[in-house]
Amino acid sequence: MILNHIWGLYAHPQDEWKTIDQRHESFTYAFTHILIVALLPCLAAYHASANMGWSIGTRDPIHLTQNSAIMLAVAMYVGMMAAVFALAYLIHWMAKTFGADPTYTQSLELAAYTATPAIMSGIAAIYPELWFVTLAFLAGVAYSVYLLYSGVPILMHIPEERGFLYSSSVVTAGLILMVILMVASAILWTNGFGPEYIA
Repeated sequence: MILNHIWGLYAHPQDEWKTIDQRHESFTYAFTHILIVALLPCLAAYHASANMGWSIGTRDPIHLTQNSAIMLAVAMYVGMMAAVFALAYLIHWMAKTFGADPTYTQSLELAAYTATPAIMSGIAAIYPELWFVTLAFLAGVAYSVYLLYSGVPILMHIPEERGFLYSSSVVTAGLILMVILMVASAILWTNGFGPEYIA
């Protein structure tokens, strides 16, 4: 069950990676996992943007129109899904360089489960204070990186030394993907696709 893996990755990650490696669920299972997990922060961000308002410093909360909040939540969802699939592709593409030979489904499993803490940190948007959401996101990314470093040797069946280099390459690729998403968002934002605020 999906929730078992989530709990296991937080409570005992090494054992959970071994369980995931033994079972190797289907593409549909990994896809469903990321579909459900990515939905939660998008709903939180929508609720915060449309109903509660974002607080930045001592200013009054900033509210978006319902349509803008929906548009941004959908864009956030699509962006997260695309990022996970792109990361899985990069994991799969780099595998042979480090002596691994995973299927794309195994690469997607690694990408999906590794990205889970970073994605779930978006639930912090339910308390829309910029400092709080930023701290939660940094904690989620840090734990995702830890999961990656601990999971690569187990899922890819390579020695830890090679796994460290492989993980470092994946982290670098993930950071580049994050920058691409941010730049794409900024370009769209400045070309008329920005949100509408409630005055």
